[in-house]
Amino acid sequence: MYTAAKSRYDSMKYVHCGKSGLCLPQISLGLWHNFGDTALFANMKQLCFTAFDNGITHFDLANNYGPEPGSAEKNFGRILKEDLMAYRDELVISTKAGYEMWNGPYGNWGSRKHMLASLDQSLKRMGLEYVDIFYHHRMDKNTPLEETMSALNQAVKSGKAIYAGLSNYDGETLAKATAILNEMHCPFIINQNRYSIFDRTIENNGLKETAHKLQKGIIAFSPLAQGMLTDKYLHGIPSDSRIKTDGRFLKAAALTESRLNQIAKLNEMAKDRGQTLAEMALSWVLKDGIVTSVLIGASKPMQILDNIKAIENTSFTDEELKKIDEISLAE
Repeated sequence: MYTAAKSRYDSMKYVHCGKSGLCLPQISLGLWHNFGDTALFANMKQLCFTAFDNGITHFDLANNYGPEPGSAEKNFGRILKEDLMAYRDELVISTKAGYEMWNGPYGNWGSRKHMLASLDQSLKRMGLEYVDIFYHHRMDKNTPLEETMSALNQAVKSGKAIYAGLSNYDGETLAKATAILNEMHCPFIINQNRYSIFDRTIENNGLKETAHKLQKGIIAFSPLAQGMLTDKYLHGIPSDSRIKTDGRFLKAAALTESRLNQIAKLNEMAKDRGQTLAEMALSWVLKDGIVTSVLIGASKPMQILDNIKAIENTSFTDEELKKIDEISLAE
């Protein structure tokens, strides 16, 4: 039986999520990859134990994480039941609905039918009475925004979620959704979006600025650009890399000569800072205090331990930030 490390809260830093009372660790664990039915269950357990032993209290899922869809929640539910349920009140567990989960017209997007049915399914798979955060996973132009927001509100009011969140929204739609949720007195506190040195979308579509203005938290996924912001691809593609073992999200074609040159230059910058490239990339996302937490994925426990080191130095000089922009934004 697993017993959590007594020192688990000694070094992690916790930050209030927007204006809410909920604190999140600056590093959170995402279960998007390596928790499906194609992964080793024993390794999943060690990833969760390593994370929690080092102060990572937040575990992020979605209904469709796998493969197969639903399997990440099912496997995490087994880990909870066997080892982590005694620590439930120390954990922040989130899930989402919106991407394709089951066949037919109700299996995705943002209708009340999909959202509330999906949450019930997620709770059953994980063996939980509630999740801490329930997200709408993507914008839906064909469903009235009021309907989707009312589903989030009902999820909270029913006691099946404590907070509401939005994922993959832009700044304009975030502002509209916030107004609706405020009128409903729904505790909407967080946005989840892709953000990294290589992907500045939330800066360009107004999400980062709007979330900060509205005092909502941001949690960034893919902060390492699916592994490109590490040194693993500088000398070829390793056999155990995501490109080789999965290939659904990062393709070998993405590693162009230009991209590899950028990675090499950023890697040298990281060395000058006394960090690995992965550490520097995570530190960069956290640099200005607007992003509450970064979601890391991991296939090995050691990767979690390495990534946690990023919180030790999130300060950058103006010269460093300028150089990172010059390297990463070059055509």
